[in-house]
Amino acid sequence: MIIEVKNLNVRYKDKKAVNNVSFNVNQGEVFGMIGANGAGKTTTIECIEGLRNNYDGEIKILGLSPKKDRKKLHKLIGVQLQETSYQDRLKVKEICRLFASFYEEKEDFGALAKEFGLHDKLNSYVGKLSGGQRQKLSIILALISKPKVIFLDELTTGLDPKSRKDMWETVLTLKNRGITIYLTTHFMEEAEYLCDRVAIMKEGKIAALDTVDNLKNNHGLLDKVSFLCNEGINKDALMNFESVKEVADKNNYFTISCDADGFLKELNQYVMENHCIIMNTEVKKPSLEDVFFKYTGDTLENVED
Repeated sequence: MIIEVKNLNVRYKDKKAVNNVSFNVNQGEVFGMIGANGAGKTTTIECIEGLRNNYDGEIKILGLSPKKDRKKLHKLIGVQLQETSYQDRLKVKEICRLFASFYEEKEDFGALAKEFGLHDKLNSYVGKLSGGQRQKLSIILALISKPKVIFLDELTTGLDPKSRKDMWETVLTLKNRGITIYLTTHFMEEAEYLCDRVAIMKEGKIAALDTVDNLKNNHGLLDKVSFLCNEGINKDALMNFESVKEVADKNNYFTISCDADGFLKELNQYVMENHCIIMNTEVKKPSLEDVFFKYTGDTLENVED
């Protein structure tokens, strides 16, 4: 295990921000933690990074304790903080050179800048970079120490959709380099696209933790099948289908909660026997957002800043 967390507890006055949390992160995986604001995910990652020591429980990263081995550990990990500010009047190469001076063994920041598409910005002032370019810079700075683990806290918050997708590809590039990645995010699509495993946090506890596919397929969530039919099918008839759990009908546009494979077979037989015509059929499998809502009751509107 690259990261081991056992019985982590963090208290702020009378509130437990993190409540008896335990999990492991495997070598080479992208591990994601999602949750609403205040769920405890940022507090958890800050304890693991060694930025907080006011916690109870046991944390090991690469066999080291963030409390006892902080100095040694910081040479082995890379950290991109949720909120990072750099001097606008520093040039990119100047801040890279500064960070490189902190380590005896380091990556060539020029090669990193080329890899992540910032080589032509080395002589630019940080204040002139776009949001996406600033985030790439934060990753380059996190990689200068040749880390075995990198922490990404809300990496794409505030980025436009294209910049966000570009950053996703950057994260996958890090994974292909063999780096273990621990990330927190507000974006369900991001976690679904990037993560091997995801932990869902609610009120300081882990509500669910599994691979993305297992979270979507093994937690009792139903498929949704929608279609339009002007005549020949009604709600009562559909409720008699063995695979159907719930039917919503709005102006002959039906949305069925069901096992999609079984329902489509039953629907095909019914249509042929009753000479019905259906249109605009759409099948929607459970998403990570659906799983998140099941365990937290939060919508994305409540989650995002």
